[in-house]
Amino acid sequence: MASSQFHCLQSVRVSSPSRLFISTSFDLGRVNFKRNSNCLVYASTNNLNRDHHPQSKVDTVLDSIKWDDKGLAVALAQNVDTGAILMQGFANREAVATTISSRKATFYSRSRSMLWTKGETSNNFINVHDIFLDCDRDSIIYLGKPDGPTCHTGAETCYYTSLIDLLEDQQSGDKFPLTTLNSLESTIAKRKGELHVPQSGKPSWTRRLLLDEKLLCSKIREEADELCRTLEENEDKSRTASEMGDVLYHSMVLLALKDGKIEDVLEILRHRFSQSGIEEKRSRKTQG
Repeated sequence: MASSQFHCLQSVRVSSPSRLFISTSFDLGRVNFKRNSNCLVYASTNNLNRDHHPQSKVDTVLDSIKWDDKGLAVALAQNVDTGAILMQGFANREAVATTISSRKATFYSRSRSMLWTKGETSNNFINVHDIFLDCDRDSIIYLGKPDGPTCHTGAETCYYTSLIDLLEDQQSGDKFPLTTLNSLESTIAKRKGELHVPQSGKPSWTRRLLLDEKLLCSKIREEADELCRTLEENEDKSRTASEMGDVLYHSMVLLALKDGKIEDVLEILRHRFSQSGIEEKRSRKTQG
């Protein structure tokens, strides 16, 4: 029986706990969990050999968490590629142990007094790559990749209401707390969606780029050359950052034209972390 490993809790790699003292059973896609009153058996169709760490090591890590008087800690789920906070729940010792073994974000329901795995009814699992504790060790982050929308409303994240908008009596619907790159992507997507709408006056630069592929490609080449020149001509690092910003912006316009997303790019980069550039290029030729 093979079990899956992952890096968690300050780079401690943990796999397949032997005893978790929980009950019930369920299936998570290709992974089957069988629980009884005093053990958890984790069976996977993945036959790769994995490192095994004793239950005592898992217990030591879990003992270090400052659970509240009900045995709970706040648990957030965060998108590993975009950085978006997806949801917040609560976790107890068993929930974190289950997340360690299954790599599926698992929480404790206070209303139902039971464990629940995000996605067990919707199939929109959050596949956990790492688990982080805060400096006080009383709150947890599940860092992972969602299979689909996280919120029960169908939204990507449960956080889409701006408090500032509410205070200023503005309508706050589907306004996500975006990082800088994702905010830029959202603006470009909005401009793309407005292309069919007639406009008077001078068009925005983004609109011009979206409507003229030759202009867009020429600008990407131009900005890439200017970025290289900051190195060749030993320019200040602030100049390099500025030119890099230009390259990113123009490249993201092209990405939007190809119906791609910056999250796709970030995911590809993440998968290359443990792969050399030579190996990656060789794999492209093999796939081609």
